[in-house]
Amino acid sequence: MGRAVGQDLRVDGERLWDSLMEMARIGATSRGGVRRLALTDQDRAARELFRSWCAHERCEVSVDRIGNLFARRQGRDPAHPPVVMGSHLDSQPTGGRFDGVYGVLAGLEVIRRLNELGIATQAPLEVAVWTNEEGARFAPAMLGSGAFAGVFDLEYALRRTDAEGTSLRDALDRIGYAGTADVGARSLSAHFELHIEQGPVLEQESVTIGVVTGVQGIRWYDLELEGAEAHAGPTPMHLRRDPVPVFARGLEAIFEIARQRGPAARATVGQILSEPSSRNTVPRCVRASVDFRHPEASVLDEMEGELRSMSQALSDGGVRSRLTEIWASDPVSFDPGCVAAVRRAAQGLGYSHGDIVSGAGHDSVYLARIAPTAMIFVPCERGISHNEEENARKEDIAAGADVLMTAVLDVAGVGR
Repeated sequence: MGRAVGQDLRVDGERLWDSLMEMARIGATSRGGVRRLALTDQDRAARELFRSWCAHERCEVSVDRIGNLFARRQGRDPAHPPVVMGSHLDSQPTGGRFDGVYGVLAGLEVIRRLNELGIATQAPLEVAVWTNEEGARFAPAMLGSGAFAGVFDLEYALRRTDAEGTSLRDALDRIGYAGTADVGARSLSAHFELHIEQGPVLEQESVTIGVVTGVQGIRWYDLELEGAEAHAGPTPMHLRRDPVPVFARGLEAIFEIARQRGPAARATVGQILSEPSSRNTVPRCVRASVDFRHPEASVLDEMEGELRSMSQALSDGGVRSRLTEIWASDPVSFDPGCVAAVRRAAQGLGYSHGDIVSGAGHDSVYLARIAPTAMIFVPCERGISHNEEENARKEDIAAGADVLMTAVLDVAGVGR
């Protein structure tokens, strides 16, 4: 240990790619993606594979009470808070091979490469696997990092249930990942998260490295329109209390709220459910999710105000409207020092780079509340993510890990 760091330090890109492809076999789907929902047998298998690789690199692995994993490579100063590289292993129901897992295995590749080169760091390094980032099985998303950062009470998080009524606590017990370490008890020097962009900007601009300066704000709502069910044949149109045409008016208004605020605003209606969901019955109720996003909190406030006014205006003609906010994540600006370390790394390694704001939520959103944090993006093909067709180029995957390693060494310091 203690070898001097050169100016052009690189990871083993082929090994990183092979690790990603091996991990992708766990929960593999027929269309080339993965289904690795949080705390399922597939998630357990992924965790076990990761732990076996960490053991080979002589890392100490600990697990906290919400199932977050920490693989530690000791530094010259064991008392120094670690520099953490982290993301997640769980996926969407029809997810891709890179979302989340790339950030975890790139962190492992950094440790592998430093071990090969005999390079010591002053601060310890850790690779973190954060529990239930996706929120696809247990809502809300990012429960592991949120509990760690104190955003969610631990008991609240452990009581979350999936669609079958299984609690997160019981799921942890079942797969053997209800750890004993206190949640959030450790201090971090910094947190770096490497991720595919999940959007088309870097690819369209032919930029290899996105220097992520922050994350836009996100707000989730449930919109419910309640009327009265009736037979589709005998009930005349003018006598119906049908929530569907009322919802259709509201749906257009939701998207107009975003369109009026230019290219930075986002509006998504990802779930639409009718009850009793029968072909020849006028529905009693329509429920829909609403997802608003914008980099500025004040603009999100305006969007929410218009959404609430719209919801109130829909309550007429025998249909009642109710809007409920179920989750909010404020816009985040990442630590200038960590962001600068990423920028210096990209520039020093000769990769094209540019600043970018993340449109998606990540564990780093919560970790930025308790530690200096930054993210690194690389392009993904056609901006497709949360999709089995998610793909990225091997050379970009390696480039992102190169930047991660150099930035982490910048912050952790090379051991003496």
